[in-house]
Amino acid sequence: MTSGVVERGADQAAGPTVRRLRIRVRGRVQGVGFRPHAHALAGRFGLTGWVLNDGGGVLLEIQGAAIAAFLDALTAEAPPLARVDAVEAVSRPVRPDEEGFAIRRSEAGSAVTTGVAPDAAVCPACLSELFDPADRRYRYPFLNCTHCGPRFTITRRLPYDRPQTAMAGFPLCPACAAEYADPADRRFHAQPTACPDCGPRLSHPPEAILAALAAGRIVAIKGLGGFHLVCDATDAGAVERLRRVKQRNGKPFALMVANAASAARLVHLDAGERALLEGAARPITLLRRRDDAPELAPGIAPGIAPDIAPGLAWLGVMLPYTPIHWLLFHEAAGRPAGTGWAREPQPLVLVMTSANPGGEPLAIGNEEARARLAGIADLIVDHDRDIVVRADDSVVRRLAGAPAFLRRGRGHVPEPIRLARAVPPVLAVGGHLKNTVCVTRGDEAFLSQHIGDLDNPATLDFLEETVAHLLHVLGVEPVAVAHDRHPDFHSTRFAGRMGLPTVAVQHHHAHVAAVLAEHRIDPRDEGPAVGLALDGFGLGPGGESWGGEMLLVEGASCRRLGHLAPLAQPGGDLAARQPWRMAAAVLVRMGRAGEIVPRFAAHGPAEGVRRMIEGGINAPPTSSCGRWFDAACGILGVRPVAGFEGEAPMILESLVRRPRVADGGWRVADGVLDLTPLLERLLDAADAAEGAELFHGTLTAALIDWSLPALREHGLRRIVLSGGCLMNGVLAEGLAAGFAAAGIEALLPRQAPANDGGLSLGQAWVASAEIGATEIGGARE
Repeated sequence: MTSGVVERGADQAAGPTVRRLRIRVRGRVQGVGFRPHAHALAGRFGLTGWVLNDGGGVLLEIQGAAIAAFLDALTAEAPPLARVDAVEAVSRPVRPDEEGFAIRRSEAGSAVTTGVAPDAAVCPACLSELFDPADRRYRYPFLNCTHCGPRFTITRRLPYDRPQTAMAGFPLCPACAAEYADPADRRFHAQPTACPDCGPRLSHPPEAILAALAAGRIVAIKGLGGFHLVCDATDAGAVERLRRVKQRNGKPFALMVANAASAARLVHLDAGERALLEGAARPITLLRRRDDAPELAPGIAPGIAPDIAPGLAWLGVMLPYTPIHWLLFHEAAGRPAGTGWAREPQPLVLVMTSANPGGEPLAIGNEEARARLAGIADLIVDHDRDIVVRADDSVVRRLAGAPAFLRRGRGHVPEPIRLARAVPPVLAVGGHLKNTVCVTRGDEAFLSQHIGDLDNPATLDFLEETVAHLLHVLGVEPVAVAHDRHPDFHSTRFAGRMGLPTVAVQHHHAHVAAVLAEHRIDPRDEGPAVGLALDGFGLGPGGESWGGEMLLVEGASCRRLGHLAPLAQPGGDLAARQPWRMAAAVLVRMGRAGEIVPRFAAHGPAEGVRRMIEGGINAPPTSSCGRWFDAACGILGVRPVAGFEGEAPMILESLVRRPRVADGGWRVADGVLDLTPLLERLLDAADAAEGAELFHGTLTAALIDWSLPALREHGLRRIVLSGGCLMNGVLAEGLAAGFAAAGIEALLPRQAPANDGGLSLGQAWVASAEIGATEIGGARE
């Protein structure tokens, strides 16, 4: 939130002189109570004038003697969900006969600088009403106010007013209309406001939902950005059945508990992590589980089913963020009056996972849910308020002392990422996996919610739906479309159908550029940057498989300074799901091919894989850091055959308590970092835990040793770190600390995911730099 005011043509003389200003407020100022805020301040300071929403944000005229105090309070006391980016004031002629201060009807127009707020969790004032038996909204599943509730997921267009949202079909009853029109009321101009007499209705009461969960049933519940599949997390049979019918393989499930006190019985929770859990965004927060959790308080914190997050040291935990969620915990607690119970540990623990069968997008419509969730959910709980925008829950963890996104979604989208400068309007369409799109507008980048892997028609439709809505709600007409260099990605093909000039951006260039963009690093001012892009796969300029890259990046230009030693990838993409294959590739590299069959025959065609590697048949080389992780997992026997890509490295990270460095564990020659000595050392590890600690500690030390000469050569004291491997907390924190010890600042992804979910941000930044350097003529290669 900014507090400075740009005032043009105004009389700056001190004293009680009456004057009049027209004021433009830019930022997240619609749908957050900013007009009522201005109205209240005008009353406090005895000022007259008016305020309205329009396509540029909030516009107001104010007149009186205490304008300076008004301007100070306008930003300093802004509503909790507001974000003020700029306040601009221009002198206007005084109107001697003006009386009072009015909130005027919103003006339509292009959304040049305004935006819509993300959805926000139930605020304390609404929670008090929800559990007050004397309140008319007692236990009403859709209560909200100016400071909480749905925003982005119900908004069809701007300006943000009730007729432009999914609440258009719910006329206000007299009581709600009176609150809505009363400037002193918390619901003054709260667009989603409703009550039992005039608002949406839930198809099943909370007591029926809870009874179904207690009976071991799987319930689909309509939330803010889509349906969740829910079951009792302490019921091993229900959890196992949910995993089976959702085809979840070994992927962890998220948990919902009533409060931080309940979470602390299952996981370790520091002050920063608690702040993430309890914030208005209410993300899924990755937290290290307590080894003693099931025994902490029998009857109060029952042990969760072992199949929640098999083999992992972390649990994804979130707190209730809708009234419907809260009512389930209230019902389980016996419907106590007041909110005191909501701060005490509660026994109810729920699995709360996205209702997207088969890797498809979230179900959001009532009929859609009945069709797509048949055979999965035993009970479907819906309501009659439409979800306009699909949005998965955000997933975060604290890395190196600050929050980092694993998935950006509900509660954070469409919060813009501020850039170092204004850029041309660009649409970037991301990659193939964990797809997101990004739209630039001025000095802001709007990263979409998580779309998913573009490997089915439904997700491709979601991609097009997301692009159309984001461009429409932001009022942006892009001048170009940025995409990955891979010609076979569906996102690349989609970009080519947009009818606009295209800009192809190399995968790892985009990873590094995304971090530069969010840290507001402008190459025009600060020159080139060295970055490490560490991930599973990205297409190199010559069609090679990259993934462990040291790059020199300067705006639209990118040069490879070095890479990890290439490994054969027997079976191509199959090797990412079968780490034993990558271990076989390392054994061949060591000259120990004869050990492949004795070690791995139980996991697959070991002899055939040996021949593939030695003969160079369907075993393309890759410099991928992710595949070196897989090789380590295969050698240590950690998920030789994984249920999903990345499962084995996640379990490997879970085994680490104290990273250790193996002497002589790497070699560097001609810019190539070879980790073969480390993998040879792992063959002699006492157990998988020792091997995991050696691998993480040595890899970290090797990456730092490899990078420092390049940083010195270019006179740089800062390095950029990105790529999916940086979601590994041990690696990310080890690199940040190690570089700091060497006097180097490490920039980590914070506002966008380190994995491919952040690619579109980097693509947009590179494309804007290229467009700024050359005229757009036609399609680019």
